[in-house]
Amino acid sequence: MQIAVFSARPYDRRFLEEANQREGAGQDFQFVYFDAALNVHTAALAQDCATVCVFVNDRLDAPVLQTLHALGVRAVLLRCAGFNNVDLASANALGLFVARVPAYSPEAVAEHALALVMTLNRHTHRAYNRVREGNFMLDGLLGRTLHGKTVGIVGTGKIGLATARIFRGMGCTVLGHDPYPSPAFTGIGTMVELDELLSRSDIVSLHCPLTPDTQHLIDDASLARMKPGAMLVNTSRGGLVDTQAVIRALKSRRLGHLAIDVYEQESALFFQDLSGEIIDDEAFQRLMTFPNVLVTGHQGFFTVEALQEISAITLGNLADFAAGRECGNRVAAG
Repeated sequence: MQIAVFSARPYDRRFLEEANQREGAGQDFQFVYFDAALNVHTAALAQDCATVCVFVNDRLDAPVLQTLHALGVRAVLLRCAGFNNVDLASANALGLFVARVPAYSPEAVAEHALALVMTLNRHTHRAYNRVREGNFMLDGLLGRTLHGKTVGIVGTGKIGLATARIFRGMGCTVLGHDPYPSPAFTGIGTMVELDELLSRSDIVSLHCPLTPDTQHLIDDASLARMKPGAMLVNTSRGGLVDTQAVIRALKSRRLGHLAIDVYEQESALFFQDLSGEIIDDEAFQRLMTFPNVLVTGHQGFFTVEALQEISAITLGNLADFAAGRECGNRVAAG
């Protein structure tokens, strides 16, 4: 069986091939790698492949799925937890098998959220550049002690829980909000309504999926309810945050700091080298002008352990499809 892997980077090739040697032993799985993202213009690359393997910024709307189905593709394997980029209703209508990686090394993303907070709070990114230039002045590098501060975790799934445990261990008061709260959170922090979390938290960290209900969860109204000078952290989905609203809050000094590893228009930017190009995304460029904003390019998942787990689960999903077995990671509309 041939599998077309879209948005493939060298690390994808490495870990998928390693997993294929372990998990796919005895199976006739052959991966065909494409640097290009999957969209209506690149779908034809999946010719002669029964399966496509895709990532967060690949586009699987109805036209793309119809094209894939016409080419003989019968399965979509997501190398990620989110599936908001897939038209599941169309996939169901076409009889396509769609499976995801529901959870992988939640500590990887949680630790990256902490890294963003620590870097922005203690200005270590700026200090690094200063010291390399021989400037050892401390002016402009003043931070705050996190011990004793209040951290709000929006979304108490596995990543939210891992993040909550880290901040609890640092001596922070932890608040949580989730329409479907995890019982495990009760031993870590206090569940509250979103308005209370926003108004009490010194740091608000987002760890929820992108759905119609959470689209622009952070907008002008919610930013106005946040504690003045608070830090907002998003390592989940870019669409949770209204970028223009955040820019307004930063300009008014209402929002003290912003740390993001995801961005609502990231598909045109992330996972590619644009250092020699003009970036014409005005909202993104505006964000980059603020000294109290830190952006990383969707690297929260990027650890050896997480990539090994993603590849192993993807191979397991593929084996289930090939054998016609029930797959616990299959996703469907509704």
